[in-house]
Amino acid sequence: QQQQQHGRLQGPRQEAAEYYRGHRVPQRMEEALNALFPQRPADLYGELANYFSKFSKAPVICKLVGRKVLDGVGQPTLEVEIYCTVKNYEKRICSSVMSSHSQIPENALPETTEADEKEKSDSVNTAVEWVNESLNTMLRDLEPTDQCKVDKMLGEYFAKKVEEKKEIQKQAEEEAEAALPTSWTQSATTLPGKKKAGNPGKKMAVAERSIPPAEPVESMLCGSLAIGGTSLAIAKAGATISHIPLYLHIALLKHDRVSPKEMTLPLPMVTLLNCEKISPAKLKLVKEVMLIPPVQVSLKQGIERVLDIQKEIMRLLDPPGKVPSPQVADSKKGRAHNTGKKALPRALKRISHLGCLITGCDSLEQLLLLVQTACNNIGLKLGTDMYLALNCAAHELMDYVKGKYEILTGTFKSPDEMVDMYVGLINKFPFIIALIDPLRKEDRQQWNNICCALGSKCYLIAEDAAMCISKLKIDQNINIPTCSGVVLKYINQTKVSDLIELTGLLDGQRHITILGSPDGESSDDSLVDLAVGLGARFIKLGGLSRGERVTKYNRLLAIEEELAKNRTLR
Repeated sequence: QQQQQHGRLQGPRQEAAEYYRGHRVPQRMEEALNALFPQRPADLYGELANYFSKFSKAPVICKLVGRKVLDGVGQPTLEVEIYCTVKNYEKRICSSVMSSHSQIPENALPETTEADEKEKSDSVNTAVEWVNESLNTMLRDLEPTDQCKVDKMLGEYFAKKVEEKKEIQKQAEEEAEAALPTSWTQSATTLPGKKKAGNPGKKMAVAERSIPPAEPVESMLCGSLAIGGTSLAIAKAGATISHIPLYLHIALLKHDRVSPKEMTLPLPMVTLLNCEKISPAKLKLVKEVMLIPPVQVSLKQGIERVLDIQKEIMRLLDPPGKVPSPQVADSKKGRAHNTGKKALPRALKRISHLGCLITGCDSLEQLLLLVQTACNNIGLKLGTDMYLALNCAAHELMDYVKGKYEILTGTFKSPDEMVDMYVGLINKFPFIIALIDPLRKEDRQQWNNICCALGSKCYLIAEDAAMCISKLKIDQNINIPTCSGVVLKYINQTKVSDLIELTGLLDGQRHITILGSPDGESSDDSLVDLAVGLGARFIKLGGLSRGERVTKYNRLLAIEEELAKNRTLR
């Protein structure tokens, strides 16, 4: 009986011994004990865990969670969480929150804005559904460090959804056509040939023929946020799993896993003023006035200068004739109360969603003089200690009846006249080193002309004048007007691999890359890491007065400190 019991025990023991020997456990245990004994670590078991962790399997994705959250302006957007199986346990690795972007102009009709908000909400709901169902199943068991494979699968999934939408639209059109009586169809096809336009119609047609018509706004597929959100979340998870910062992970992806010896920080384009284009202000030409610190100073010093200028601008914008509240000499409580009331200038109460002061001016010279005066008052010289960039947002200025841009209330200029105006502006104010969207993207000839005239004096940058990232790549060429560079925004179905490929193309064609923040910014600071990792020349984050924007400047400052400490900051 004892022999039988011994035999029964011997079987499992033999099996266990073979199992552990097969995985080299005794050998590695001996190596670990021999290696750690001379060190005599304070936390022996912690050090043993560290030693054996390098032999564990690579973490794999086990779950994706999508949820609807709010961005910095209270609009719905998408959050994607990544869970991985790490050492046999499910663990939450990271999350990403997408920024929302609207192509509706600021002066749009209420019903247009309402329809856009509903479309956004529906798109986020669909994106949440895609993440929690299809993408959750599709990406399970993949390694989060394999960005190319994940992005390829995401791209194929999105292409399939686009085809599905086309089929649904085609079927709906066929059904609608079949439902119409034959007589209606015939009359509809013959009507344009019979109808003659009246005089007003003729004027409109002539005006529109004199300039290229506006290209239609690219429609976004409902749910496209799921693609961009998941791709970014996977990149963040890959960096976390690899125990490296996201910017370094992105740089390694761009340079085929070769770690750069030095890294350059992008120069910030900090929005100082958001210019109103409504009455009583007459100036319509400029949407944003931005400050660019010189490369000779550190990012920290540059941000401090911007803050000083912002404070002085606020003081100058304080309404004239404002009398401080009378203080009560006998009451400390009253004195403290009054001081608190006058501590914040009136201008601070009007902060744009871009995180900067809102103002309105009657002329461009008045606006530039305001900034110049603020700089002079605090001992800074424009063109040496600080530079300016102007976002003209020219696509918002075109009057299609007249075929001209309305630069001031009642003052119009043709595309050719706009070029002459910008040449005069830069010659008069050489401290302006960048113009963003000085013309519509459709005015290709004028883009060529302005680049020939000003290309050596300032950057001419396409933001809204550039196509969406998905349309920028055509046969390895960049489908944009002739310009110095492009503002890229991480929105909708953009994938990390798209940005890597596109910035490589831009670098090869000697265009500069600017990573830009969308209108509806979130508190996710990944955009900064993307800009650093991709080697962007500039980063456009808005102003220094809203939490979701300031958090990105804080991240940029932290990266500067980290690179300086590691001696890898160029």
